[in-house]
Amino acid sequence: MEIITLDQIKQVLPYIDILPQIEEGFREYSKGKVTVPPVGEMILDKGEVHIKYGFVKGEEYYVIKIASGFYGNPDLGLPSGNGLMLLFKQKTGELVSILLDEGYLTDIRTAVAGAIAAKYLAPSKVHKIGIAGTGTQGRLQLLYLKEVVNCREILVWGRKQEKLDAYKSDMEKEGFHVETTLDSSEILKQCNLVVTSTPSKTPVLSRKDLKQGIHITAVGSDTPEKQEVDSLILRDADIVVADSIEQCMVRGEIYKAIEAGVLKKEELLELGNVIAGPARGRTSDQQITIADLTGVAVQDISIATAVHKAVNE
Repeated sequence: MEIITLDQIKQVLPYIDILPQIEEGFREYSKGKVTVPPVGEMILDKGEVHIKYGFVKGEEYYVIKIASGFYGNPDLGLPSGNGLMLLFKQKTGELVSILLDEGYLTDIRTAVAGAIAAKYLAPSKVHKIGIAGTGTQGRLQLLYLKEVVNCREILVWGRKQEKLDAYKSDMEKEGFHVETTLDSSEILKQCNLVVTSTPSKTPVLSRKDLKQGIHITAVGSDTPEKQEVDSLILRDADIVVADSIEQCMVRGEIYKAIEAGVLKKEELLELGNVIAGPARGRTSDQQITIADLTGVAVQDISIATAVHKAVNE
């Protein structure tokens, strides 16, 4: 058994082409080749803890992950996320690796999933990217979108100007031209690729601001309580994609829309099936598309396995 530290993870990750590996994980999941039990979670006064676990049939390992989000931590000088991943052998149950990633791999695999969703669902010509949220995920989503979208014009929304200013400064160093706004309606009005990455419990995007030809990737709503997107947007979208239909029936934007009676399970596509047959994704730049990414354990399996192998090469 080995312990892999965050420093080791950060050293090897740039050399791993992780997007196609997570893409393949989604594909296998939608084929029914991945066992992913229901998410375990604790909702605490100041934060939340998620336990995700699973295995791909016929592969070498299974993974158990613990990840937390304490969104007031930055005000205390602490990171909002933390956690670790445990990698075991399927044949014997032996613990192979403890990945002390402190939530980093969860952040990366979430950002990669956002890039995958954009690869298949974004309009062919993106003129401006809208980001809702100034935190870690709002930054990583943009960095990984670089791999699939050429646009470098950004509009970011946040609740505090000082955080918007810090975001602008940081992301312009990465080659983006960033504008900021305190008015979340501007995101839908100005952008045709939008990513929401907040822990909000009330929608930050409203149906009244929606226009044709937009794609929205929602990554912040990963519990039954959270909601970033007006359910009427899902009602009026041409294509609604879930990372896991089963999981999105009990959490996330799709759950909220179904609970509101404006969306049906039969209307949903699953991301792995969109990847396997791109014709099922966006077919016109006039379509409205949305991907609800609640985070699936197959992403953790893919990235934990890849890091373990890279460290031991």
